[in-house]
Amino acid sequence: MPRRTTFLQEHGVPELLAPAGGPAPFNAALAAGADAIYCGLGSDFNARRGADNFDDESFAAACRRAHLAGTRVYVTVNVAVSTAEMPRVLGLVARAWELGADAFIIQDWGLLAEVRRLWPEVETHVSTQANVHDARGVAWCRDVWGVERVTLSRELSLPEMARIAREGVELECFGHGALCFCYSGVCLMSSLRGGRSANRGLCAQPCRLPYDLVDEDGRVMEIPGVATQGLPEKNRGVGGTRLLCPKDYCTVDHLAELRDAGVGSIKVEGRMKAPDYVLGVVGAYRDALDTLAAGTDDAAAAETRHRRLRRSFNRDFTDAYLYGRSGNEMMSYERSNNRGEVVGEVVGSRSLEDALVRRGGGNGGRERMRRRTRADVTVRLSAPVGEGDLLELRPIDDPTQFLTAPAPSDAAAGERIVCRAARPMPAGSVVRVIRSQRALAAAARLADKDVVRRRAVDVRVVARIGEPFEVELTCADGAASARAEGFVVEAARTRPVSADDLMEHVGRMGQSPFEPVSWDVQLDEGCGMSFSAVHRVRAEACARLEEALLAPYAGRETLGTGSFVSSDDETNEPVPTVSPEVCALACEPEVAEAALAAGATRVYVPADELARGTWPDGVIPWLDEVCREGDHERLDPWVRAGAACAVGNVSELALAAGRGAAAEVRSCIPVHNESCLAALEAAGAAGVWLSPELTLEEVCALARAATVPVGLSVFGRERVMTSEHCVLQALGRCAHDCERCALRRRRLSLRDIDGNLLPVRTDANGRSRIWSARPLDATPQVVELLAAGVSRLMVDTQLMDAPEAAAAVERVVRAVEAARAGRRPAPRAQGATSGHLFTGIG
Repeated sequence: MPRRTTFLQEHGVPELLAPAGGPAPFNAALAAGADAIYCGLGSDFNARRGADNFDDESFAAACRRAHLAGTRVYVTVNVAVSTAEMPRVLGLVARAWELGADAFIIQDWGLLAEVRRLWPEVETHVSTQANVHDARGVAWCRDVWGVERVTLSRELSLPEMARIAREGVELECFGHGALCFCYSGVCLMSSLRGGRSANRGLCAQPCRLPYDLVDEDGRVMEIPGVATQGLPEKNRGVGGTRLLCPKDYCTVDHLAELRDAGVGSIKVEGRMKAPDYVLGVVGAYRDALDTLAAGTDDAAAAETRHRRLRRSFNRDFTDAYLYGRSGNEMMSYERSNNRGEVVGEVVGSRSLEDALVRRGGGNGGRERMRRRTRADVTVRLSAPVGEGDLLELRPIDDPTQFLTAPAPSDAAAGERIVCRAARPMPAGSVVRVIRSQRALAAAARLADKDVVRRRAVDVRVVARIGEPFEVELTCADGAASARAEGFVVEAARTRPVSADDLMEHVGRMGQSPFEPVSWDVQLDEGCGMSFSAVHRVRAEACARLEEALLAPYAGRETLGTGSFVSSDDETNEPVPTVSPEVCALACEPEVAEAALAAGATRVYVPADELARGTWPDGVIPWLDEVCREGDHERLDPWVRAGAACAVGNVSELALAAGRGAAAEVRSCIPVHNESCLAALEAAGAAGVWLSPELTLEEVCALARAATVPVGLSVFGRERVMTSEHCVLQALGRCAHDCERCALRRRRLSLRDIDGNLLPVRTDANGRSRIWSARPLDATPQVVELLAAGVSRLMVDTQLMDAPEAAAAVERVVRAVEAARAGRRPAPRAQGATSGHLFTGIG
């Protein structure tokens, strides 16, 4: 089937893709000029389950408004889906399509396979959660899945995007908003820390919390230049150091470069953001794209855009990834909340008389009086503020003692204002606007409107004596046209109608979603007519144009849910007896030797480590979860025809299939359902390692359904994050020579607010990996795992020395022996966790 023309090809600039967490932000996005809007239908199967989202009625109405304005609507189904949930999710897709969805953003390869199989006419986009980094991965999405668009990882540079664009698949890239610390789709930190999985739309954002970097003895390592350094001890844990908190992404000054790189869509993040944020940010990017298309811009317009962005929620801005950078310049170590825009400083404070405030007394309780201190705080402005703007006043010496106050009036840069605050503030305190009252009011006015953006139309009016009066409306973008005829035009009995009269009365398009931008009035001299009759013809023309614009959606055939069948619906044959293999993942040759001596029959080694030292025969390459263009040289040689390798990314799976290698899919390509299992097997997977987010019941069900060997990590710490940014850079000692970095070889950890230690290591490529605070021990469940057909049991020894690795492998070997002898294995190791085997991720 021929591919549709991309937005970039049609318009010469990328599509502006805006977020909407519910109807009010949707209206804000539409009013601000979004070319497309992404949102969730319901709150079960999208990556922002905490947003308001849409029900069927509000979604259908939103789609109608968007389509009349010329805006497309994409539905997010960007979460991992279980086998049991698959019929419900497919039902949601079918329902959303019938209600007006233009496309679906999908993470789960099983769901994508089912949608492509059942409904090839439905447009599908691969989510950034699918972790696609390079041209080979994008080509795989094109050739294997037939998708129309791939959303690239946020970490990619402009040259990487340009290379990927040559594959001919429309590309969406991240343009503005909150950056995750971890590569999307492979983060388990929220899940393993508290059960709220990012892969299920419930991320608790642990990367925004304070952490200490501690050494082998638990001593805090000094982070220079961070705001909490030097504070009194009682305040040190209050502000903390946000070692995992990036600044927000901002590409508004780089849209021409993104266009030239072949990016087809610029995404604004923010389905959890308020309508005023959506209105401000999307409006700024609309203005920037329009000036790019027109080829004109000026410094004043650019500064206005920047001010709108700074006065919308932000953690300061970075564009580092676009240029291949990932250093401290992209991090917001001092704070993870809204920075707003600096607009001045405190120059003085005056305490007021204490005011008596009544408290309590409700429901018959005793009323109490307490004194409340107030102060007038004088602020010298370096930028304008508006009446009602929310100001943050933050002391330099102790930033934790900030407070907020409203701006009392409009004021220009250079003026002074006096704010009423809860207490005096020291001179020199930094003053920021953290919320614009003007933006709040503008968004509130749009919230309940049915028409928030009018579509430009060319109007043709024909008034010939003796012929029907005619109005023809044609969308300026050529999308549709409609024509209506009415009364027969007669000669005037009094004053004849002029062309200006017709333009005025036909141009009164009232509550319609159209706005005239050009006129062609063909009028005989001496015509007379009733303007109310003119209005009726105009209204009919508007109604017909609406009908024409909505016709492609109204004419859609109902999607059936097809013939999805899980193994639970079939008569299952007995699971064949498998010969269990105890496996080990090792980073050092002596650890690998110790694991083999302890009884491991299969040893995996990360690709970078294989290139160093002398390893035992038969070790299997363990390829990275990140595979960008620059990683091919070091990773691709380990993918060999007929040989086993564990792949952590779909690009590596595509390479393995092409070379005839026996690819084992790592758990960072998550398999949560039987459709995904079957799809990856068909794509060349010769083995599968299941996700640590699965329950024991789910693991066993997938193992029974598999036709290739299935593995599960049963002992050791789980990797919870992989980031392009090196955590160790916070120490301020980076020499930009990862191979020789002594800090990399130390056993450092992050200590969270609960005192848990999360080991952190940086590889030779400068990428940091963080491991869970508690080790996993699933050996007590080996009986059930083997009975279901799980044949490979992994011991992750990456953080162990040789004796520790030997003891861990021996524990798993004993568990296997006990299971085969009909005994229960030993109880779980002290301090270890069962992960999600008995507690699902929701």
